[in-house]
Amino acid sequence: MNRNGATGGQDRLHGIIPLRKEVGVTSFDCVRKIRHLLQVKKVGHSGTLDPDVEGVLPICIGEATKVIPFLQQHKKTYEAEVHLGTATTTEDRTGDVIEKEEVTRHPSAEKIDRVLHSFNGTIVQVPPMYSAVKVKGKRLYEYARAGIEVERPQREVTIHSICRLNEYDEKTNTFRFRVTCSKGTYIRTLCVDIGKQLGFPAHMSFLQRTESDSFHLKETVTMADVKEAVERNNVEHVLQPIERSLTHLDSFHVSEETKRKVLYGQKLPRPPQSFKTDEVVLLFRRQLLAIYTVRQNDLKPVRVFNIQNV
Repeated sequence: MNRNGATGGQDRLHGIIPLRKEVGVTSFDCVRKIRHLLQVKKVGHSGTLDPDVEGVLPICIGEATKVIPFLQQHKKTYEAEVHLGTATTTEDRTGDVIEKEEVTRHPSAEKIDRVLHSFNGTIVQVPPMYSAVKVKGKRLYEYARAGIEVERPQREVTIHSICRLNEYDEKTNTFRFRVTCSKGTYIRTLCVDIGKQLGFPAHMSFLQRTESDSFHLKETVTMADVKEAVERNNVEHVLQPIERSLTHLDSFHVSEETKRKVLYGQKLPRPPQSFKTDEVVLLFRRQLLAIYTVRQNDLKPVRVFNIQNV
């Protein structure tokens, strides 16, 4: 048995591929290609990256698709570039220019730092018109493509940290920053709002996701790496175990007798130990069994993983 519970055969693969998505492909393209390469049906990703954006895109295989909602609880880290002086319809470099202003007074590093710091904490964003947010049953980008402006819902997101990465470039009117944020944060909109605080129209001219769902860019593999692993019959080489993505949850080790109850999806009496998280990971001899919700008097199953062969 491999570390992901597979005993041979692509249909028994379970784990997470920390993929480095390239510019020019959609997140769904990546899922489709990996489904074809591995010849597995259950494949999904934990958070869309726009086609023009590169970076970490965890791809869940087999039983790992069950942890996607829990992956999305992780913080995400990006490196982005703000371009001052030009605003676009899409809030990034792919859109049509809708506002332009010559940047004659270049912001100092100190002013940029103050503005960036002001975004720390909980902020309110209005999603861009070119986004997948639904309003009255339709995606915002559908309204945008039809030339229809609709009222967009505000949403609260959290900026955990944000800092400038380089000096302001007076020739290109750009600077880069790193941000760690909650899910649902639109970095395009953040760039536009930073520009407004600096007194200029702005858009996002570059974006890379450097960390997602606890996976860092340095850990990623490319689509070519996945293809080579398949050709060498060594897919496990590019797979991370499911439990690697659940380190933000408390864990609880059970006995062999309790293990059988867990695999049947039975509720368990709440153990005397205290938990810091609302969900806990249940393990037997370091083997992933399930995720349970902690309630007042018991533990209730949320996900049970069918990766056992003993």
